[in-house]
Amino acid sequence: MKKLFVIVCLLLPVLSLQARAIQEDYKNADEKSRVSYAFGMLMASNLKSIDLEFDYAAFSDGVKAMLENLELQFSEQEAMEMVDSAIQNSMEKTTRENQRREIEFLEKNSQRPEIKVTPSGLQYEIITATEGEKPNEDSVVRVYYTGTFMDGTPFDSSNEEDGAYIPLEMVISGWTEGLMLMSPGSKYRFYIPSELAYGKEGIQSIIPPYSPLIFTVELLEITNGDGEASKQSER
Repeated sequence: MKKLFVIVCLLLPVLSLQARAIQEDYKNADEKSRVSYAFGMLMASNLKSIDLEFDYAAFSDGVKAMLENLELQFSEQEAMEMVDSAIQNSMEKTTRENQRREIEFLEKNSQRPEIKVTPSGLQYEIITATEGEKPNEDSVVRVYYTGTFMDGTPFDSSNEEDGAYIPLEMVISGWTEGLMLMSPGSKYRFYIPSELAYGKEGIQSIIPPYSPLIFTVELLEITNGDGEASKQSER
């Protein structure tokens, strides 16, 4: 019952927003209306990741019946099961679509002449090439990097002025494999399949399921654990 009440509270503001053909000027409305509108905005933001369509008339009838203690057409258990099933189906649909888009993206990207593909499926391009020592699985490297999704949306970067120190044994396998191809002073762009990153699960609210990740990485130096470092002396 508690879970169903939370879901109703989340969806009710969405109904209110969608049902208005012309929105009122809430900035100049009374406090009750302003607070109600603000509450609706914030609650609706929780539903952006759930791709569901609603019959707003039926939805409104269900909300009214519950809040006004009218006769309910389903038991709360039946309602819970229907809602859970709808959310699960929506999530599975999104996951299948993400998987399809990943396959298409990586297949098309691999056909570009500048792209190299390793046996694991890692794709990369060399922006700046150098010769020299390469990291191993136990190395700590100092890098500049930016990370984006396949549509170009950024999700991560090295904010430190001197670069970020990355232990290769503690990152996703696509990073480890890619960095081991580089020498200090080089700059690569990695196209990491989800199976070498966060897989079919992703990271909730951060990395969607089946997300290939694109990293542009400049290797500044390799730290060998004994205080010594290998780096490009002239750049």
